[in-house]
Amino acid sequence: MTPPTAARARPKLWLVRHGQTQWSDNGRHTGRTDLPLDTRGKQQAEGLRRLLAARPFARVLSSPLQRAVETCRLAGYGQQVEYVDTLVEWDYGDYEGITTEEVRRDRPGWLIWNDGVPNGETVEQVGKRADRLLQALADTDGDVALFGHGHMLRVLAARWLDLPAANGRLFALDAASVSRLDYEHDLPVIGQWNRLPAQE
Repeated sequence: MTPPTAARARPKLWLVRHGQTQWSDNGRHTGRTDLPLDTRGKQQAEGLRRLLAARPFARVLSSPLQRAVETCRLAGYGQQVEYVDTLVEWDYGDYEGITTEEVRRDRPGWLIWNDGVPNGETVEQVGKRADRLLQALADTDGDVALFGHGHMLRVLAARWLDLPAANGRLFALDAASVSRLDYEHDLPVIGQWNRLPAQE
């Protein structure tokens, strides 16, 4: 990622993963299938409102898939949001809607980060999407909130740190979590990772 060249403060990126859906609760790969939040997911998203505490953002971006859109709205940013296709989740191809355990019946030891998916995106393609988004946001005057999906946000973190996209596997990310991509001096760093709303 090329850092911004302007003298103003560098934008921090706040990564917000959507709340729980029925498929995420069951461990099923949910890429482009447009599922809503389940009851627990809605509660989690409302918890994000308290966690973010109406923090002002220069821009608020969301994946157009309804689980991210609904999380953004319940977190209190629905009036400001811009929908961007580059934030959609990894296209899991033939593995959409099935679990890792089911894939491993035919492909023992399979890991999406290493082995990919048939008829879907490669990890490198997801990384290129992340790069385009990071470049587009590099000169934003103020912080940016990104409401999106687990694997895509993990790839964004890897690319922020100038790591290969597949290193997203190192950044576990829970539903309805908040993370922050920051700078220490001129060095891109993880400022906060996987913070969850307080349990009611």
